[in-house]
Amino acid sequence: MADMLHSLLIVDDEKHTRDGLMAAFEDDYEVSVARDAEEAFRLLDADEFTVVLTDLRMAGQSGLKVIDKAVKMAYHPIIIMMTAYGNVETAVEAMKRGAYDFVTKPLNLEKLEILIKRAIKTRKMEAENVELHQRLDRKFSFQGIIGNSAPLQQVLEEVKQVAPSKATVMIYGETGTGKELVAQMIHQNSPRSRGAFVPVHCAAIPANLLESELFGHEKGAFTGANERRIGRFEAADGGTLFLDEIGEIDAPTQVKLLRFLETRTVERLGSMKAIPVDVRLVCATNRDLRTEVEAGRFREDLYFRLSVVPLTLPPLRFRRDDIPMLLDHFIQQFAAENEMPPPKLAPSALKALQQFNWPGNIRELRNFCENAVVMKRGGEITEYDLDPRFLGSGEAAARATDGGATLAPKGSGNPPPLSKAESEKRLLRRALQESGGNRTKAAELMGISRRTLHRKLARWPELDTSS
Repeated sequence: MADMLHSLLIVDDEKHTRDGLMAAFEDDYEVSVARDAEEAFRLLDADEFTVVLTDLRMAGQSGLKVIDKAVKMAYHPIIIMMTAYGNVETAVEAMKRGAYDFVTKPLNLEKLEILIKRAIKTRKMEAENVELHQRLDRKFSFQGIIGNSAPLQQVLEEVKQVAPSKATVMIYGETGTGKELVAQMIHQNSPRSRGAFVPVHCAAIPANLLESELFGHEKGAFTGANERRIGRFEAADGGTLFLDEIGEIDAPTQVKLLRFLETRTVERLGSMKAIPVDVRLVCATNRDLRTEVEAGRFREDLYFRLSVVPLTLPPLRFRRDDIPMLLDHFIQQFAAENEMPPPKLAPSALKALQQFNWPGNIRELRNFCENAVVMKRGGEITEYDLDPRFLGSGEAAARATDGGATLAPKGSGNPPPLSKAESEKRLLRRALQESGGNRTKAAELMGISRRTLHRKLARWPELDTSS
């Protein structure tokens, strides 16, 4: 049986052919029949069909007219031509008009069934591919980027300019700033968007394997090379190759990469045959490549070849205005994924998070949001729920942990960062003050158990005002 009941329209002016085909396929398909082209036209207008199986020569209009009608339908059925006059001219004409394939009479029902199933599977894969590309277009469109800060908008303007070109791009940025996301945006908004986007994280692949991974190898090229393997360059032919952490590649691989940029060809390990490939390179690094060049670890000629268009992504601490939007976006996303209610950020917690430096950038912020959704399960997140590290820098931390008291004398500049222990101590003091010394309420305010609160009071007995 077919996985789902598809509809099949059989068009033939010979009754025994129609009856035989109906008997063969009615268990697996919803079958309709038409004795000529005119009846087929009426059925095509009245219903939607997955497959149209039509004879070529019939009384009245021919099967080619049925093809012409079917290809104009909005749902565009799969069309298979049947003919007793199977020849090259017939096949070419049918395919030109939009037929998927043709079969010759007398029909081989087993082969015809296989052909129909293959056609349906192919159509399904094509539809899924279109849907995938549509999702990618939405995901990596410029409208899909979260944030309105000036540094981010400047980068997006540069991406819009470079995406339609063929230029090699070098993306600089700290870990977690979204370098691969920007590389995907460049690809998805380029003429190569229907080609492959092939990412390679150079730092994750051992140096002795990276060359083979990128350029491929022939059978027997080295111990363990039991079969030919194409590399990532060939896999990205017609698309974009993203080389992340490009500063990690060794000298021999740098030479081969330079040769590709000069010749637009690659050679598999164990072969001297130059294979032309049409690939756009987008690279990324969190290193200063100029410093690497000066230290002799990166070829200067390769550096200039790769940095045709340099883009520098701002760290999250330079995009503080975007932090509230990013927090809301990821909290809603993870809440939906986990089917949990999204927690709300209290103003004091939001202020602390906005003033935090986020050394791990957006990746760290995403992790925080996922943790908050899973652990908090709705409700409100206050400053008492935050890890002390989010409260341990500057005047904002002082206000969040000590009711607004200043941590350093006026005029002394920015106060020094608080230690984790000092932050916990100040949180405990504030909780006890707001609860009027009630230990149970203080524990609830801090989001900890009463036993944990007792352990903290044992550490700082001077805070205990209940006795």
